[in-house]
Amino acid sequence: MELIINHQQKFFGKAPASLAELMQLEAPGKTKGVAVAINSRVVPKTQWESTVLRDRDSILIITATQGG
Repeated sequence: MELIINHQQKFFGKAPASLAELMQLEAPGKTKGVAVAINSRVVPKTQWESTVLRDRDSILIITATQGG
């Protein structure tokens, strides 16, 4: 499976079953302050487990940071 994550192609031999599984691979343990959009649509965290990924989905992962 090919996914575009933050504008970079990534190939997975064993495709993540859900958005939640992908997040465990890409950002293990990071769920606070994270927003995810698939194909320009924001996916609420409550739907990560039930969101199925498809080949060539474009995924944007944004993490909030503090700064000054």
